Amino acid sequence: MKKYQNIVSYSLFVFLIGNTIISCENFVELDSPKGQLNQTDVFENNQTAQAAVTTLYALLRDNSLIAGNLSSAGFYMGIYSDELDSYAAPNSVADLFYKHQIIPTNSGVKEVWTSSFKVIYECNAVIEGVEKSKGLTYEQKKQYKAEAVFIRSLTYFYLTNLFGDIPFITTTDYTINQKSSKTNHQNILLKIEEDLIESKQQLSELTSVTSNLRANKYNVTALLARLYIYQEKWEKAERESTELINSGKFQLENELNKEFLKESRSTLFQLKAKAEGGNSNEGSIYIFEAGPPPNASLSPQLFESFEPTDLRKQQWTKQITTNGKNWVMPFKYKEKYVTTTSKEYTIVFRLAEQVLIRAEARMRLGNLNGAKGDINSIRNRAGLTPITTSSSQDIFEAIVTERQHEFFTEHGHRWFDLKRWKLADQVLNPIKTNWKATDVLLPIPEAELLINPNLLPQNKGY
Repeated sequence: MKKYQNIVSYSLFVFLIGNTIISCENFVELDSPKGQLNQTDVFENNQTAQAAVTTLYALLRDNSLIAGNLSSAGFYMGIYSDELDSYAAPNSVADLFYKHQIIPTNSGVKEVWTSSFKVIYECNAVIEGVEKSKGLTYEQKKQYKAEAVFIRSLTYFYLTNLFGDIPFITTTDYTINQKSSKTNHQNILLKIEEDLIESKQQLSELTSVTSNLRANKYNVTALLARLYIYQEKWEKAERESTELINSGKFQLENELNKEFLKESRSTLFQLKAKAEGGNSNEGSIYIFEAGPPPNASLSPQLFESFEPTDLRKQQWTKQITTNGKNWVMPFKYKEKYVTTTSKEYTIVFRLAEQVLIRAEARMRLGNLNGAKGDINSIRNRAGLTPITTSSSQDIFEAIVTERQHEFFTEHGHRWFDLKRWKLADQVLNPIKTNWKATDVLLPIPEAELLINPNLLPQNKGY
């Protein structure tokens, strides 16, 4: 594929390391090595190897589907689904996503594909470098490989849920990659599962990485739990989510305005800002002070679906009035601009998701009381009365509602939920003029098909 043909040298090795390791990332404080390193030398030294791994997190933060910016899943799939109303310029990428007028030449689709495979390439390069290293200890090798595999798995998880069958690439050899065929979506999920299980085992034996800014056994477990509900492996989903809920490491924030602070006790994994004083990408794109919004506002149907006393409606949304017209902005993150010290980072995994994963798994397994207990722990935190139903259908509908109200604008949760529950057509057909049932998948970029015919056939409807 073209992206691999263009990457003739691994980008982590073209740093003039004297200032790039430090300037690109502050996850790890390092002294600056002098000169330029080649591909082999990077992984013969723990300091530079750690910097290479750290760069993977910078890629997630700056240019990935979970970055929280205007080219991420949270924004694109928020306007694609029923979460957000777009105010983008006519015929812009965002406008075409919003109106379901995407074609294979759409530049946003191509950017999503290319940036995701860029992250995957970098992860593969780290894995290969670590495996060949003679200078790293066994523990260091285990840690760095597990971190790279986690990031690769997270990227593949989003990519395959957007595009369906795609290549599953585990090498940096472009002569292989440019001829890669598609792997079935369900088989990709199985490969992700295998990789995550191995990574969790490796990270469970390590104590050096416990920060929620880097991969550790807890956020690997969080992704596994999410993966299992997508695979409908309910027992495994309940097991993994229970492990996190009962770990004693995390707790739901009773004060909702603390939920998205970087010190939140509910956060399992977050992406640190590029520099001190920087805050989340979400705050910069969703917060606006006057209408019309520069990017998007919360859809009226979503805003009106909250119960009036729901504290999430009161504290995680904000109405803006200009010239007598009202808009509602997502207000989970409160900081739009740089502050003296960073207050908010982009949160990728948090405990509330695990509680609702377990609720769904328990409901599917017939443990309706357990499912209700989990749902009600989320409702209680939102200031709502508990549900008392004994109907599995009512409990499922409560899960649908709570996930919609809990995770709006967070990394495409709503879109992926509608898709996996097979509700996308029912929900979106009445409100999206150009909606087609085949829109559950994005088109494979035309440029990729021209380069690699093995990616054919194109997804249906395109």
